[in-house]
Amino acid sequence: MHRYRFVLTRPLQFLPVIFGISVITFVLVRLIPGDPARNILGTRATPTAIANIRAQYGLDLPMWQQYLYFLKNLGHGEMGKSILYKIDVLQLVVARIEPTLALVLSSVTLSVLIAVPMAALAARNAGRGPDHAVRIASTFGIGFPPFWLGLMLIILFSVKLDLLPVSGYGATFGEKLAHLILPSLTVALSLSTVLIRSLRAAMIETLKSDVATAARARGMPEKIVFWRHVVPNSLVPTINLLAVNIGWLIGGTVVVESVFALPGMGQLLVRAIFSRDYMVVQGVAMVFACATVLVNFAADIVTVAADPRVKL
Repeated sequence: MHRYRFVLTRPLQFLPVIFGISVITFVLVRLIPGDPARNILGTRATPTAIANIRAQYGLDLPMWQQYLYFLKNLGHGEMGKSILYKIDVLQLVVARIEPTLALVLSSVTLSVLIAVPMAALAARNAGRGPDHAVRIASTFGIGFPPFWLGLMLIILFSVKLDLLPVSGYGATFGEKLAHLILPSLTVALSLSTVLIRSLRAAMIETLKSDVATAARARGMPEKIVFWRHVVPNSLVPTINLLAVNIGWLIGGTVVVESVFALPGMGQLLVRAIFSRDYMVVQGVAMVFACATVLVNFAADIVTVAADPRVKL
């Protein structure tokens, strides 16, 4: 059990990270040009009305006092009140978290389902035609931006073939599943290209390892050696790579949710940035940051459990 001792100490190391992210987010949000009060009031933006709005939301205070107020809210489990929606930010986040969480989980699942067979095909045919084809496809995939890929999928499956919905989230489970197919595929195709290259390299290296050699010496068929010994031992570095790319995955969902009009946290963040809704931007950014930290923490635990040689 001493191998899992880091589980007790690692959360303490996350506190400075979360604090640093809160400071950076707070400062960057306020560097965005524009005044939230003026944006909300529009043509009614008289000096008196602007002053009232700024005083109502504490925007007339010095930045250090606003930050302390922000920390005080976080300490009480609150994120402030949205200037645009006129409700608590936490309530907004809870209402929008389901589509984003469903998109992330389905995208990761699809990425793994694409990456493992493709990497296995390339590794078992290293240096031959299938390997070259997989590497060329993954190289091209890295160069396709998610928003462009999403638009191409919409044109193909929604406009041309009329098979899948273009936007929205749906009400029933079946409708939600149908609306998630194209956004999830968009993210998965981008993420799987990175996983394929890492997993292929790990599989080729493991094929030459002592573990595979010993299995062959016991008379195991090559197919069983590959799927029973090579694949499990190759997944450990890929798990770490996937955890590292969670930040990119979350950033990708912001773009993809905007392309497919998916009512998740990414779309909420984009709208909050354009409307200068400071509290919402800070709240969503903190949720994304905490989610990234927790996913990396979970990946560390899985890595230690999967490989007895790893010590953290």
